[in-house]
Amino acid sequence: MEGAGKFPEDESRGVYRAIHERRDVRSGFLPEPLGDEVLGRLLEAAHHAPSVGLMQPWRFILIRTLEIRKAIHDIFLRSNRAALDTYQGDSAKKYASLKLEGILEAPQNLCIVCNPESERGHRLGRHSMPEMALYSAVCAVQNLWLAARAEGVGVGWVSVLDKDALKKVLNIPANVIPVAYLCLGYVDHFAAEPDLERAGWEHRIPLDHVLGLEQYDPRWSAEENKSQRSRDILSDESHS
Repeated sequence: MEGAGKFPEDESRGVYRAIHERRDVRSGFLPEPLGDEVLGRLLEAAHHAPSVGLMQPWRFILIRTLEIRKAIHDIFLRSNRAALDTYQGDSAKKYASLKLEGILEAPQNLCIVCNPESERGHRLGRHSMPEMALYSAVCAVQNLWLAARAEGVGVGWVSVLDKDALKKVLNIPANVIPVAYLCLGYVDHFAAEPDLERAGWEHRIPLDHVLGLEQYDPRWSAEENKSQRSRDILSDESHS
C-alpha cells in the first residue's frame, strides 16, 4: 500500500541521500560566494519549514563583510578557550585538535534568530509548550541544511559562541534569541563520515538503541549513568 502523494523513486532516493550525506562542514570552503539564485533557494527552503501556529518565528541575518566575520571569529576564539578549560587530560588534547568553525574561510555566514515572544500565530500551540517557537526555528535550520547538501553547498553550525557577545556585534534585540550561526559556501569535498566520528570524539548510536516502545526505556537512564561514571573516573584520574 502507498500513501497519496508519494514521490517517484529517484526523487525519494535524493531526499534520503541528502539526509544521510549531510555534514557539519568546518573546512575546505571555496572562496567563491554563493550566487543570489542558489542562496535564494536555500533561504526559501528554510522559510518553508514547519512552525507552530504558522508563526514563522525565524529571521535570517546574512553576513558577508569580513570585518563582521572577524569580530564573530574573535568571539569564537574566546568561547573556545573557555570551553577547552572544562576538559582535562586526553579529552583536552583531543578537543584542542578539533576544527570547530569556518567563520573566516566561508565566504558568507548566516545567523538565524527567533523571537519566542512573537504574537504571530496567536500563540497557538505555545500555551503549554512555549519553547515550540525555538523548535520551529531549528526546523528552518534543518531545511536549509538539507537543501544545501542537495545543492553541493557546505554548512557548518558554530555553537561555540557567547550569545551575548554575538547579539552585541549583530545588534540583536535583547528579547530575540540566536538559534544558529552557520558558515555557508561551496566546498572541495564532503566527508564520508562526520568529522567528530572520524576524530574519535563520539560514535553514532544504532537506531535500535534509541527506540522505545510505548514508554521511556529504562536502559537509556542506565546507559547515561554508566557514561557519567566513566567521565567521573577519567576526571578523577586526570587530577590525581
